[in-house]
Amino acid sequence: MLTILFDGIAYGMLMFVLAVGLAITLGLMNFINLAHGAFAMMGGYLTVVLMQRWQAPFLWCLPLAFVLVGLLGAVLEATLYRAMYRKPHLDQVLFSIGLAFMAVAGVDYVMGSSQQNIQLPDWLRGRTEWGQDPWTLGMGHYRLFIIAICALLTVMLQLILSRTRFGSRLRAAVDDPVVAAGMGIPVNRVFLLTFAVGSGLAGLGGALGAEVLSIDPTFPLKYMIYFLIVVAVGGTSSITGPLLAALLLGVADVAGKYYIPKLGGFIVYSLMIAILLWRPQGLFSRGSKT
Repeated sequence: MLTILFDGIAYGMLMFVLAVGLAITLGLMNFINLAHGAFAMMGGYLTVVLMQRWQAPFLWCLPLAFVLVGLLGAVLEATLYRAMYRKPHLDQVLFSIGLAFMAVAGVDYVMGSSQQNIQLPDWLRGRTEWGQDPWTLGMGHYRLFIIAICALLTVMLQLILSRTRFGSRLRAAVDDPVVAAGMGIPVNRVFLLTFAVGSGLAGLGGALGAEVLSIDPTFPLKYMIYFLIVVAVGGTSSITGPLLAALLLGVADVAGKYYIPKLGGFIVYSLMIAILLWRPQGLFSRGSKT
């Protein structure tokens, strides 16, 4: 039981890193980017290529995935996404999901349709067990590594958004871009950096998930619903909401597949529907209070 809880927390933390960029662009920039999973897929494939073809150490691949995918996000924001900010949400959905399908087709053409795998370092492949049945806690070293990295990222993001000048500038730019620009805030630059960081976090999540999740060309479509669940259930008013929603999703998904494997994702979707019927604005959103 404790092992299932531990694995669920690790899976939830990974989902949080993968989805937090979408929470930022949707909650702070009011932009619906359904191509978010494509950036995560790029981080996973970058890790696979760097490790398999260039023999790069795994720990080097993580910051490289963040930086390179972040740069790609910055280029796409300046050339494609920026023109869509003031468009209706339906236009944003159609535009971004079209990009997702283009990414799927492009990766399938270049890399093939087979699932990609990586070889973790020896020190991340072990497992430590504590206690005795039925309270045995089996901690995979890699999942423990994922939890540590994701916890550190959560604290850093919370501090950046709530305690720094950049965070206040971002909130001002979102509330009223015209007034913010009149006060000397470089709105376009703030949005570009925010989008780049969100994309980079997705790339980092894809790199971390290359061993846990199946990296293949269908990745953006396969996990799109999970990203949306994290954002919808957690709300977009803070970082804490998506984090708690991702943990809830991870534990429910792992426990459901362990105890009732034939139902698959039915448990997760049922839980999501029940929560959104109860709190349509998100379980942890400030706006959901009555």
